[in-house]
Amino acid sequence: MIYAYANLRVTNKESLLKYRDLAGEALAKHGGKVESSANQFTKLDGYPELPDVAVLLSFPDRDAAIAWAEDPELAHVHELRRGAGVSEIVLLG
Repeated sequence: MIYAYANLRVTNKESLLKYRDLAGEALAKHGGKVESSANQFTKLDGYPELPDVAVLLSFPDRDAAIAWAEDPELAHVHELRRGAGVSEIVLLG
């Protein structure tokens, strides 16, 4: 199991809502799922730039995560997320 951390700073809620309708199925295609998501945060240390939404994703392995990110059939789904504002995803491992 490998995890990815996604954070979004939302400027287009409509695009985010459309993305959410498709995101679960897109993740499942590559064995991924949402482990946790939040829109309220508490700074524990340092001076992090807090997102509007943070999500912890899991995938069976690194290859599955990369396949999800690079799947041409999911390009329109990823574009909806990117169109929602600033979107950053980091694979942890």
